Amino acid sequence: MMVLRPVTSPLTRPVRLAVLISGGGTTLLNFLDAMHRGDLAAEIPVVIASRADCRGVDRSRARGLRCEVIERRAFNDVAGFSRAIFEILRNAQVDLVTLAGFLSLIEIPDDFLGRVMNIHPALIPAFCGHGFYGHHVHEAVLARGCKLSGCTVHFADNHYDQGPIILQQAVPVLDADTPDTLAARVFEAECQAYPEAIRLFAAGRLEIRDRRVFTRPALH
Repeated sequence: MMVLRPVTSPLTRPVRLAVLISGGGTTLLNFLDAMHRGDLAAEIPVVIASRADCRGVDRSRARGLRCEVIERRAFNDVAGFSRAIFEILRNAQVDLVTLAGFLSLIEIPDDFLGRVMNIHPALIPAFCGHGFYGHHVHEAVLARGCKLSGCTVHFADNHYDQGPIILQQAVPVLDADTPDTLAARVFEAECQAYPEAIRLFAAGRLEIRDRRVFTRPALH
């Protein structure tokens, strides 16, 4: 049985997060808000954007964060793109990598297995995989007539949305919903779920067994 412990013991300091973005950086802003409120003991030594023109770059730098732009199109393959990213992450000495609307596939090296998280705006395994991101997800949920949607936080592997699930949070789908109104309700759930997953990681409470994540009891 394979057992991975992302953190073998609780951290006695704020968790060092890398935040990878491709769009507006709203999840990054959620982290910063949670940190400001005292709900998330973390620091963000580096943000990496896959596009120079995404709004999240300006938002990051406006808040005094280091933001590096690593564009996928500048590399011939996923391997080279991934090496460039993880070299920065190693140098920044991050504990955990958070994919926050990061749309490019990356190859996760062995020393970062169990240390990369992603959030998906649906209840995996529904409406996930390549091509299911942003409003594409919510449009598909509404077209199928689902009564529930939500978000999933999971450890990332080298495939779209297939890594072990850490936690999920459901929201209702209302008859009058549009993709915009459903997206807003799902994002409210994301704002709770992602910081909670990070807190569990930092507390050393997450354990992966055979592609399932178990939450160990809190230490008192």
